[in-house]
Amino acid sequence: MKLLTPEIGLLVWTLLAFLIVFFILAKFAWPAIVKGLRERENSITESLATAERVKAEMAQLQSENEALLAKAREERSQLLKEARETKDRIINEAKEQAKTEANKIVTEAQIAINAQKMAALTEVKNQVGKLVIEVSEKVLRRELGNKDAQEAHIKGLVDEVKLN
Repeated sequence: MKLLTPEIGLLVWTLLAFLIVFFILAKFAWPAIVKGLRERENSITESLATAERVKAEMAQLQSENEALLAKAREERSQLLKEARETKDRIINEAKEQAKTEANKIVTEAQIAINAQKMAALTEVKNQVGKLVIEVSEKVLRRELGNKDAQEAHIKGLVDEVKLN
């Protein structure tokens, strides 16, 4: 039962040992422990502040990235629109140029056809004139007094011309 009811001497020496250890710890250990705890608290606070700053910067970067993406999409849309307009303009210019060339070719063909037609008519007129001259020459060579012979001769020449 001695452990449950300690003697006064033991109690005094235990209290004295406790107070000496307490003062030594209070003088040397507690300031270092408190300093370490304050440093840890400050580093945690700084880390939290840094984390908040980084979070704010990340949010800002994300909004900037979204703005850049929106701008890039708008520029892409604008470039596609300009490309379509350029394509349509080039196609329309090509169509107009093709129409102009086609009209030019048709006009040149009509002029060539008219020239050939005139040449053919001139040739036909020349041949008809030659035939008339030949027929007239042959008619005049025959006797002018014999009318029946002249008519028969002219008929023969006309039939001859129709066969050629």
